[in-house]
Amino acid sequence: MADSSAQPTAKYRSDYKAPDYTIESVALEFDLDPSATKVIAVSTVVRQTNDITDLVLDGEKLELLSIKVNQQTHDAYQVSEGQLVISELPARFELEVVTRVNPKENKAFEGLYQSGDAFCTQCEAEGFRRITYFLDRPDVLATYSTKIIADKAQYPFLLSNGNKIDQGELAGGKHWVSWQDPFPKPSYLFALVAGDFDLLEDSFVTQSGRTIALELFVDKGNLDRTEHAMASLKAAMRWDEARFGLEYDLDIYMIVAVDFFNMGAMENKGLNVFNSKYVLANKQSATDNDFLGIEAVIGHEYFHNWTGNRITCRDWFQLSLKEGLTVFRDQEFSSDLGSRAVNRIKNVRILRSHQFAEDAGPMAHPIRPDKVIEMNNFYTLTVYEKGSEVIRMLHTLLGEEGFQAGMKTYVERHDGQAVTCDDFVNAMQDASGKDLSLFKRWYSQSGTPVLKVQSEYNEAKQQYSLTIHQHTPATAEQSEKQALHIPVSVELLSSNGEALALNSNGQAVSSVLELTQQQQTWHFEGISEQPTLVMLQEFSAPVKLDMEYSTDQLLLIINHASNTFARWDGMQKLVSAWMKQAVEQVQAGNNLQLEEAIINTFKLLLEDTSIDKGLLAELLTISGENEIADGFAQVDIDAIAQARDFFIYSLAVALPEQFAALEQACAKADKQSLAHDDINLRSLRAACLQYVAHTQPELVAAAYFDSPTMTNKLAAMSAANNAGIQQRDAMFKDYEQNWQHDGLVMDKWFALEASYAKEGSLARVKALAEHPSFSMENPNRVRSLIGSFANNNARHFHAKDGSGYRYLTDILCVLNTQNPQVASRLITPLIQTVKLDDERKALIIEQLQRLAELEDLSKDLFEKVTNGLQQLKA
Repeated sequence: MADSSAQPTAKYRSDYKAPDYTIESVALEFDLDPSATKVIAVSTVVRQTNDITDLVLDGEKLELLSIKVNQQTHDAYQVSEGQLVISELPARFELEVVTRVNPKENKAFEGLYQSGDAFCTQCEAEGFRRITYFLDRPDVLATYSTKIIADKAQYPFLLSNGNKIDQGELAGGKHWVSWQDPFPKPSYLFALVAGDFDLLEDSFVTQSGRTIALELFVDKGNLDRTEHAMASLKAAMRWDEARFGLEYDLDIYMIVAVDFFNMGAMENKGLNVFNSKYVLANKQSATDNDFLGIEAVIGHEYFHNWTGNRITCRDWFQLSLKEGLTVFRDQEFSSDLGSRAVNRIKNVRILRSHQFAEDAGPMAHPIRPDKVIEMNNFYTLTVYEKGSEVIRMLHTLLGEEGFQAGMKTYVERHDGQAVTCDDFVNAMQDASGKDLSLFKRWYSQSGTPVLKVQSEYNEAKQQYSLTIHQHTPATAEQSEKQALHIPVSVELLSSNGEALALNSNGQAVSSVLELTQQQQTWHFEGISEQPTLVMLQEFSAPVKLDMEYSTDQLLLIINHASNTFARWDGMQKLVSAWMKQAVEQVQAGNNLQLEEAIINTFKLLLEDTSIDKGLLAELLTISGENEIADGFAQVDIDAIAQARDFFIYSLAVALPEQFAALEQACAKADKQSLAHDDINLRSLRAACLQYVAHTQPELVAAAYFDSPTMTNKLAAMSAANNAGIQQRDAMFKDYEQNWQHDGLVMDKWFALEASYAKEGSLARVKALAEHPSFSMENPNRVRSLIGSFANNNARHFHAKDGSGYRYLTDILCVLNTQNPQVASRLITPLIQTVKLDDERKALIIEQLQRLAELEDLSKDLFEKVTNGLQQLKA
């Protein structure tokens, strides 16, 4: 490892200090050139203190050409790595900084870079410092005007934030366009795009009668894949007005889709830059999940206009202020437009399979972290998904009316400001009158709480007593935990499945119990028989349960719980209990057996014509190996895989007629529309195909070759992939021949190939890295192939010879300098391994040491490698 004095150092939330200077306005001029773009930044700078101090500006990968103060050359400055320090300054002045950057060689895709033939920017979190020297922090809010100069033939579209105010022609075939954003914003929200695109135009009339121009830019030839994205944008604008009363504020809203992008999308004010994955879709090239994902991400970035842009973060430790809240808003958007139950189930699957693992891993952190080395490392499931669950708990505690009152107070109080998570909770508290001081601990405490549940029924008193004890296990950097304010939604079921009234002290009580102490007991009266307890309806808190259920109790919940999520969760508990026993049997060398009670449960579900098709699809979808592994103190990769395979195969051979009949019925009833009833039919068909593949593989092949839609083709390919049927190769070859010209569509193929669990998996992945459609420079390709292998092919990634670990580390060594941000996300399955056996841990430590010894180890990887080694060696 490099000299320790050169190692990155941590920043702490507690050290926050307001800037000595602020920037009121900035005028930017870009003369675009692929290898030598000139940037002129003229800022109005104002000192915030009475003391005369140096102005310290952030800058990376910049060539400084000149500095002027009040239009005079200024020599009192020093340039060091990452900083420009300017001395001898008045209290208020105009600062001109001229820099040159090389977009063509910027493979990190931060700051100004090239995506194909177009220019593009990505400035969140700290990318603006790669454009010019600046106070690159979110609490410096300035108004921006931007002039862009470029060759007109190559770059006919010149885009930036705000409203277009002027344009003109220049000598030599160049032209220019000027933009002005009237709303103060931090530098991370700046955007510039220049290129030649296809354009989809539309408009939206706001609730106050203003007409907003909508423009969607895509690469040439992709216009036929833009209609859904535009429809999603208009739906999001309508929804935000109807549900939250928030109206768009500029005259134009633009979206640009680019192929080379580290994230999903970026909410830059008035000019959203999107990964093409979340814009381009038609039935031939995209699945239903793609369409739904586009709807959600389009909504997410639009909703940021108020929860992120108009009100932004004081510092990056407050990231969940905008992201947790906006994820909650996009989840509600998707639920209001589609199936609330299915959306909730899918969101919880992500938490249980990935976020809970993050909470238990070396990078565990609260949704508002206390320290950070590289901010990009905290764009995490904890900040986003758990952050959303914290907002959802507030909604559960306050109700829709109370929550909306809090939102109104928040917007009125903080519009145009950079604020904190505490400011948001205080607005909720003040508007509702509910004491949320204890609730704030969710922002500062890491880890997943565990609720131990005990109950007692007194037949003589007809009283049911429920005791809940909360405990949050120690995490990597937080050993002491406090009691949290946890909303626990419950239901009591009678033996025939009827919901029992909840009464205490002679009065009806809410089904949402508020757990605020380490242990609390509730007494319910008038309970005429021993009830079955349904816990965490709608998953009312991001916690784990320590509670014993009998098979009969779970079957009662699956069939009769009033909450749809609770029914699905009952099935998860039933399957999880079997999996734990099965793993023990595998480890003992015994044969596995699937009980008739479980088979009959699935049989009844398959034959129930009244059940919601989307819910049934989720009930038939068995949790992945990562989610199953979360239930074990020590993970046996091979035993879990064997148990899961056996479970699916046993159901398939026990109920072949039922699965095939339902699959065929779904195919016949599907009208091939994007209506949610048809989406649910296709989801159910896909779930059935996973079983049908084991008994009637010809139906899987037919589902692929006879269908014109990508949804059905991918469903068939997934089933063939998981079952390893003979027809798989023909399907995959046909797909490759048809789509190898389109990298975005090939990502689905790469992901399935990388997840194929049969022998030779790693060799296949290595060969595919040489495929003409693959590029190590494209983050989407890397995630689809390398990421899918590491995350979704556990039995081969965790091979006992360590080959999977070595291969991922080889890739990380390349990406460490090429694109550290992508490398940092890719390393996750290599460090979230604390539950593995000692032999595998030793192999992982060996690879992490390889990375630690790199002379040029990036900040992004340094933080994760260091924390990973510390936890594994503990």
